[in-house]
Amino acid sequence: MIELELKNIKKYFGANLILNDISFSVERGEKVAIVGRNGCGKSTIFNIITNEENYDEGNILIRKGSKIGYLKQINSFNNCTVIDVLNSAFKDLVKIEESLKKLEDSMHNNQTLDKTLSQYASLQEKYEILGGYEKDTRINKVCEGLNIKSEMREKEFNCLSGGEKTTIMLAKILIENPNILLLDEPSNHLDMKSIDWLEGYLKEYKGSVIIISHDRYFLDRTVSKIIEIENLNSKTYYGNFSKYVNTKEEDLKLLLHEYNEQQKEINKMEESIKRLKVFSRNGENEKFIKRANSMQKRLDKIEKIDISATKSKQINLDINNCDRGSSDVVIMEDVSKCIGDKKLLKNANFTLRYGEKIALIGENGSGKSTFIDIIIGKQSIDSGHMKISSNKSLGYLPQNIEFEDDKVSVIDWFRGNCEISDANIRHYLAKFMFTKESVFKKVGSLSGGEKTRLTVSKMLYNKVNLLILDEPTNHLDISSIEVLEKAILDFKGTVLFVSHDRYFINKIADKVVELDKHIFNEHLGNYDYYKSKKEESIKINTSKNINKEYIKKKEKSKEKLTPKQSLKNIERDIVVIEREIKEVDGKLSLLENNYEEINELYEARILLNEKLEELMQAWLNNQEV
Repeated sequence: MIELELKNIKKYFGANLILNDISFSVERGEKVAIVGRNGCGKSTIFNIITNEENYDEGNILIRKGSKIGYLKQINSFNNCTVIDVLNSAFKDLVKIEESLKKLEDSMHNNQTLDKTLSQYASLQEKYEILGGYEKDTRINKVCEGLNIKSEMREKEFNCLSGGEKTTIMLAKILIENPNILLLDEPSNHLDMKSIDWLEGYLKEYKGSVIIISHDRYFLDRTVSKIIEIENLNSKTYYGNFSKYVNTKEEDLKLLLHEYNEQQKEINKMEESIKRLKVFSRNGENEKFIKRANSMQKRLDKIEKIDISATKSKQINLDINNCDRGSSDVVIMEDVSKCIGDKKLLKNANFTLRYGEKIALIGENGSGKSTFIDIIIGKQSIDSGHMKISSNKSLGYLPQNIEFEDDKVSVIDWFRGNCEISDANIRHYLAKFMFTKESVFKKVGSLSGGEKTRLTVSKMLYNKVNLLILDEPTNHLDISSIEVLEKAILDFKGTVLFVSHDRYFINKIADKVVELDKHIFNEHLGNYDYYKSKKEESIKINTSKNINKEYIKKKEKSKEKLTPKQSLKNIERDIVVIEREIKEVDGKLSLLENNYEEINELYEARILLNEKLEELMQAWLNNQEV
């Protein structure tokens, strides 16, 4: 069943056409991504779906009764804690709770008691159907998945950072459980553990989901259809992001082949027209003129194949690689570092060698940015030994890029104190998608993605042998990320980068280093290899711990149970154990990818079942006495 459909949507912004022909449909339960360059109109489509913006032509069909949830802007919640904001997702349930309370208060009136009880029963049934008794479970599940800890839930919402507010609003929308979920960059501000959880949650989500995201790994694991917005039009591709890329490349190859064949045909026709015109001039034969004119008309009617979409893919970057320098670029031995009372590094060891491309990962707040600051000299270590190559030539890309003079133009900022012609600068900047008049934009007016591209272009033009990048794909659209990837892969020096972009890590990294529990854990290979080894390690360690705990609990349960227990105590214990089994089953039904917790709960259920069997046997024994 179709949940949402857009047909031939056209949209003007003033006199400018920004969407020409947008058509796609979303089935119930389908997960869809909208992709395209920054500024192509993706967010405008979301605004049109939610009726926040008008459209000039076309039609939108939304299934009657469908509820839409849209994560876009952060609302202001005055005098509200985080848990108050999350509870506001249950507006309908809160109204029912208030009505139930009023009915409870009026039950003392015996004259209307039957009517009150009937209304109460009806409302209670509705409350149960809407999941009223599962409110806390739903909140806890989403908060645990998005790493919203209990202490954060008690904070004032308006005191949170922008990233924290976005995470809370994402949690609120997930708890609301709408029929159509619109998510604009949902993986921003989340650490890898939370993104993994969100992927699993969306896979099991019963409603339809439409996602705008530059996180290609996230799209690979969540969607089954891609809507591409290009040249003001839409085109639908079936499959995940990687399938879309492959199909797109095949389409471009086919288009290029058709273009070449058409050019051959056009060249032949143009050559024939020239010859006919020459013949007509030499022999003054009107037949040749008529044939030439007829052929020219046919040529004019040919719809020329446009290959401009293929040209942006063919970018060749000339990287000015510096001398390699020392083999060991950075060496740290038994390094410790604290910020205030918070311990970030403790007796940590780390080595960065020439030519390596290392991805540094870890939970938010684990100390990754502090570690980068230590290497670039912004901070010092508290103890231990650190050596950094004196031959290094460093290029550093921070998360938040600032320019000394916001009023200088792109081309003048790039030139700096170097003697280089405007023509050469423009030729080089074009490879980083700064073309035509964009080179004269003021650097202060650039978007986050444009600032990143400009800074990286200057670093790679200068002769550096060490690149340190802090979240380099933030603010970049997919086309810009692909340009950045090509530039880094062509770079012959050493690269250390912090990133949550798993697709980017897979493409670039030959080693993944995880900062966990104040030390560095190295994994040769890309992110997928790291993840497989991590899951394997968790399963092994969990199995060992469970076996120890299982034996311990089993012995303890045997000690507690004696044949002399009274029948009343046994029956009471049976009720308690049965309730605990139901609670464990409820928790198991809510878990998807948390192998450690699933195994622990499963083994706990085995122990509870054994305990129940022993109690039942004791109850039978008491019956026989």
